[in-house]
Amino acid sequence: MTDESAPKPSPKPAPRPGPRPGPRPGPRPGAARLRPAAPAAPAPTISTTDAAAQAAKFGRVADDGTVYVTDAAGERAVGQYPDAAPEEALAYYYRKYADLAAQVSLLEQRAASGAPAQDLRTAASTLAEQLPTADAVGDLPALVRRVDEVTSTIDSLAAEQAKAAEEARAQAFTARDKIVQEAESIADADPSSLHWKQSSARMTELFDEWKSQQASGPRLSKSDDHALWGRFRTARHKFDKHRREYFSKLDQHNAEAKQIKNKLIAEAEKLSTSTDWAATSAEYRRLMSEWKAAPRASRKDDDALWARFRAAQDIFFTARGKKDAEVDAEYAENLKVKEKLLESAEALLPVKDPAAAKNALRKIQDEWEEAGKVPRSAMKSVEARLRAVERAVQDEEDAKWRRSNPRGLERAEGALSQLDDSIAALEKDLDAAKASGDQHKVDKASEALSARRAWREQVVKAAHDFS
Repeated sequence: MTDESAPKPSPKPAPRPGPRPGPRPGPRPGAARLRPAAPAAPAPTISTTDAAAQAAKFGRVADDGTVYVTDAAGERAVGQYPDAAPEEALAYYYRKYADLAAQVSLLEQRAASGAPAQDLRTAASTLAEQLPTADAVGDLPALVRRVDEVTSTIDSLAAEQAKAAEEARAQAFTARDKIVQEAESIADADPSSLHWKQSSARMTELFDEWKSQQASGPRLSKSDDHALWGRFRTARHKFDKHRREYFSKLDQHNAEAKQIKNKLIAEAEKLSTSTDWAATSAEYRRLMSEWKAAPRASRKDDDALWARFRAAQDIFFTARGKKDAEVDAEYAENLKVKEKLLESAEALLPVKDPAAAKNALRKIQDEWEEAGKVPRSAMKSVEARLRAVERAVQDEEDAKWRRSNPRGLERAEGALSQLDDSIAALEKDLDAAKASGDQHKVDKASEALSARRAWREQVVKAAHDFS
């Protein structure tokens, strides 16, 4: 019910000039009466009549305008509201009670929602001090009980929040310790095995993660925070020191590599106009071996150095290639001669008469030497074809000698006789082993017999060669 719908109090006389006297606080032992602060605006949902009716349950207004409230200690004066109807005086002090009740309700709501226990405890302590002596009319003891209940709840909430805060600090410590451990791992790694670009980027990321944890995460104890930061700072300084040392050594290494390769380039460039083809080619092979054994410079420098070294070689080998082409053109006719000689030599195969083939081949070899050099590209192939014919003639000559060697034939026949005797004896041993049923002896005799028969086949083949 609103003020507009509430019953209207009797009209009061028009106010006199000057400020209208407001409600005054009730008497306090040992103190003069004080005028209270201006009344707060009434709650829009509580009419004067309703407020007065609620206040009448817990207080009264004396004839002199003094307002009293009954609480746990008995009846006590809360103030005066002179020159006003009792209903208006009670409504005023009930609204003050309603304000206190609203503060208690807000405290209960905040406690239920898990607001910070320290803030709640401060608010509850303030209300606990105000309520017993509040200048208000209403069920003040009920408000005191509600504050006491909330205070008990706050104690439990404080314990929960303290536990949660400790867990959050432990998690924050673990998160930061993880950052520190990774930073230490990077800082302790072998500088020669590190990928510096990636590692530097990761150290920057770890520092950003540290700042984010510090800004948004729970606060750690001062000792933990200082200890972790000290480790992290040490790891970063160590990493930076290793990086400076590594790149300083790398610069020195690059300088040495460039000095060595510049010296090789100077030699290569000096040889590039030489026409001593064989000796200079050997020198370039030596320089190439030294280049491969030399330390590498940075990729950019090494590529540039190699380009210069290769260019010097290209000058020489291009000139040599041109000269070889000219020589090959001169030797082309020699190649034709040797190809015809090869046709004559290969016509001797297969060799039937080694002596005749050897005589014919000797004439071909003499003409081969007189024909002269052939182009470099054909040299290996034509020489290989002639060597093949030479080997075939020689092999047939050797085979004929072995066949005509009486001593070899005698040795073959003697070996055959011995093997035949051994095979006969082993066959008897095998039959005896089978009769006895001893599988071990059977296997052993069979293996020995197979070996003797294989040897006999080889001797027979050798004897055939001698026959």
